[in-house]
Amino acid sequence: MLDVPLLIGGKSCPARDGRTFERCNPVTGEVVSRVAAATLEDADAAVAAAQAAFPAWAALAPNERRTRLLAAAELMQARAAEFIATAPETGAMPNWYGFNVKLAAGMLREAASMTTQINGEVIPSDVPGSFAMALRQPCGVILGIAPWNAPVILATRALAMPLACGNTVVLKASELSPAVHRLIGQVLQDAGLGDGVVNIISNAPADAPAIVERLIANPAVRRVNFTGSTHVGRIVAELAARHLKPALLELGGKAPFLVLHDADLDAAVEAAAFGAYFNQGQICMSTERLIVDSQVADAFVAKLAAKVATLRAGNPEAGDSVLGSLVDASAGARIKALIDDAVAKGARLVVGGQVEGSIMQPTLLDGVTPSMRLYREESFGPVAVLMRGEGDEALLKLANDSEFGLSAAIFSRDTGRALALAQRVESGICHINGPTVHDEAQMPFGGVKSSGYGSFGGKASIEQFTQLRWITLQNGPRHYPI
Repeated sequence: MLDVPLLIGGKSCPARDGRTFERCNPVTGEVVSRVAAATLEDADAAVAAAQAAFPAWAALAPNERRTRLLAAAELMQARAAEFIATAPETGAMPNWYGFNVKLAAGMLREAASMTTQINGEVIPSDVPGSFAMALRQPCGVILGIAPWNAPVILATRALAMPLACGNTVVLKASELSPAVHRLIGQVLQDAGLGDGVVNIISNAPADAPAIVERLIANPAVRRVNFTGSTHVGRIVAELAARHLKPALLELGGKAPFLVLHDADLDAAVEAAAFGAYFNQGQICMSTERLIVDSQVADAFVAKLAAKVATLRAGNPEAGDSVLGSLVDASAGARIKALIDDAVAKGARLVVGGQVEGSIMQPTLLDGVTPSMRLYREESFGPVAVLMRGEGDEALLKLANDSEFGLSAAIFSRDTGRALALAQRVESGICHINGPTVHDEAQMPFGGVKSSGYGSFGGKASIEQFTQLRWITLQNGPRHYPI
């Protein structure tokens, strides 16, 4: 069992009132981590530590910030085994956490490369002798709120570019993966970023609303970034708006996967299976809607069903498990209710659907219609539904018939045709002949509609985590009307 303290001002510390909470392995029920349950005063202290560290961190030369972030990336990869050891918190497969570490280290390296790319501009002025500039400067303290499903990637993303831009950070860890989020903070601390540059707050589940509100309301917090469900994202957005804090939100998804009549079906099946079922479908980009031209739908379903039948879910510690566990048994019950609703209303269960506690076998349904909850609701589980359409326009209409708009994919041998279609899909991300699950540190990552607003990743993040300022220098006399 892991003991998980807070990280405030470079020091490991318990909650002020000594309270803790426990996180259990969703498969075995065993306690995995005993975690400090922060008080409101702890939240205040974390922000104060970040605020105190801000002037020195912001004043660092860009190449010094780069050096420290690169050191953190190397240390993160060197301690990959420690990160993988925390996987029982969420029931994930070890290979998923290993991939998380690799991509998260890449995010730190990409952020390091951005420290010298925070540029301004000179703007011509109509005032004689006025030299006008637009400068980007650090904002101050950034609040990051990260989820459990890709815990190393998404928590690191909440920190990396804010730090590169010269800000200090408070990360509110997920109640479902507190040990791994705390380990990220320790790696950054051990890499020499400096006391208070990164602070990690964990809280008991019941305390989350009060802790989040307290952190957002703190005057020293200047920006908020949140990755998680659309429901909670709306709450965060409302709180941030109330306090006039800009927020970057990456929320839920219901990713469409379009298969045109000329697609390479074998390639499409491999990408669909990966996108729908990797990490048990618990990824914001997971393929949820297979939208297939009627000419090839039967052949596609047959091929995909055969593939899905090979993807056994089980205890991640079992040697024959390809997929792992859901985050808890309640997720299985929720997803099973969506499947039962669809089947009761006429959908065909092609394969899967079995649930035992937190273990759910990958599931494929055919014939899903708008009357079924699975047509619109995000399952956030190993479930894909197939819908048929006659021609590209019908497929596009189905793809856009959703409140979500994060990731999408189109499979076609005619790449020009697919590219034209991709520009009309209502999503922040669209991949042609590739899976909906795809992330790279340097790419702009964000959604539209109920999937949020703003973009993480590389240069796109600079706008989110800097303040644009107009500064002028008057050379010579200036005429005034009075």
